[in-house]
Amino acid sequence: MNIIVKSYGTGAFYCRPDTSWEREDKDLYLPDPVSGYLWTPVLFARISKAGKCIGRKFSGRYYDAVNYGILLYIKDMLIPGRPCAGPGPGAHFAAASCADHTSVLPFPMYDKVTLEDGTNIFSVSKDGKEIYSTSEGSYEIIEDALSQASGLISLRIGDILAVELREMSMLADFAARQNAPGQAADTPGTSSTEISGTFCGNGLFRFKMIKMSPRP
Repeated sequence: MNIIVKSYGTGAFYCRPDTSWEREDKDLYLPDPVSGYLWTPVLFARISKAGKCIGRKFSGRYYDAVNYGILLYIKDMLIPGRPCAGPGPGAHFAAASCADHTSVLPFPMYDKVTLEDGTNIFSVSKDGKEIYSTSEGSYEIIEDALSQASGLISLRIGDILAVELREMSMLADFAARQNAPGQAADTPGTSSTEISGTFCGNGLFRFKMIKMSPRP
């Protein structure tokens, strides 16, 4: 299964590994080299029919359900000068976008009619405070991206097509948090933040990002 992503702003497409897919609300424990994540909200669809070079007017026939989610990117890999698995900025981006549990794309999904009238709101909160909301997702966004992606990538049944809805921004920076004056750990040796999302008033995801302090 491919997770095909249309990047915000550039319109470029790339694929994330299916090992990055998180749909069970598991808490995310940051690996030792990772101090935080950037994020972007996405509207995504499940591909229900295989195809290649699909014309725009036919693209509505190739998916059967939609939903909202978020994609996470390892902050440390996108900082210039930090080591990564290869040379150049492309390798930094690849390393930042392939980690386990960083494609938060919840199931079950919704019928695409939920996007038609523009009144159903997708909202993301951090520690109980809303940080993003939109009701502007539409099937046109999905179908434009599906047609464009199919010119480059063969679509298979079960693939996920995700369209980023805004530019990447910081979601959790535990290095800055731990160094802040007066900042205490949640429990000795740990820091955490809770991320949640809703659509149509229903919960989509709720999980904690947890950073354990390195052992001496």
